[in-house]
Order: sequence, then structure tokens, then C-alpha cells
Amino acid sequence: MIAPITTGNLEECIQAFLKAYNGPPWNYSWTYDRAKKYLSEYLTCGQFVGFVLYDEGQITGATFGHIKTWWTNDQLMIDEFFISGEKQGKGYGKKLLAYCDQYASENQIGSIVLMTNRYMPAYGFYNKIGYTATEQYVFMFKQVL
Repeated sequence: MIAPITTGNLEECIQAFLKAYNGPPWNYSWTYDRAKKYLSEYLTCGQFVGFVLYDEGQITGATFGHIKTWWTNDQLMIDEFFISGEKQGKGYGKKLLAYCDQYASENQIGSIVLMTNRYMPAYGFYNKIGYTATEQYVFMFKQVL
């Protein structure tokens, strides 16, 4: 079952997020408090769109995003997407992103945009289900601390 993300299921999302990112292949060190703050910030966005995927009553994964106005059509910007580590590779991610496709289509949203690490397994997954890496756009950042 797929449902919208709300404050009512945010706690479960945080737990699934921690399982997904603090284990392989990411092996990050998210604390509960940082993860809660990070995911809660998305819900305050006026154009927030988020979905949670349940399997046997447990959250298996989620997508946090927002609608962005663009000169051609609106875009669904996926800011965060994760599937619990033990559920990866079983079709859950594909199902959740297919739901995002359906949502975009039903709401006249022209494209879905996301960012990923080229050197992690997620990159191959996104390519396999129809996402394209672009040559013209570059992700840039500046370290200040």
C-alpha cells in the first residue's frame, strides 16, 4: 500500500530512513535527532509531496519531494528516496517510483528530477527504470566548515 506522508507516519519514516542509510551500501552515521530534523523540514515546504510504501503494515520506503515551477511544465523534485536495507532489490523502489510517475501524470507534472551518487548502486537502479543522467547540469557545492 502507498499513502501520503503525514506527521502521523513521520516517526515510522525516520526509523526506515535510519535503517536504509546507516547500513550498506551507504554506511552513514545518521542520528535519530538529525534524521528527524532533516525529514521534518520537508513537511514544512508549501509544495511538499511525499509518499510512504507499506509492506505487511511496516514502512518499507518513502519519497520526500516538492513541486517546482519550471518554464516548460512543473517538476516533481524528489529530494529524498529510500527503501529499508533488508527490502532493497525486491521491487519496492520500482513500485514507489512508478507511483510517483502516476502522480506526476495525473497532476500534469511534466518531469521528475532527482539527484544520486554516480558511484553507488542507486545510480544503476535509476538508469534501469528510465532515468537519464544529464551532461549539461552539474551538482556543485562549497565546503565552509
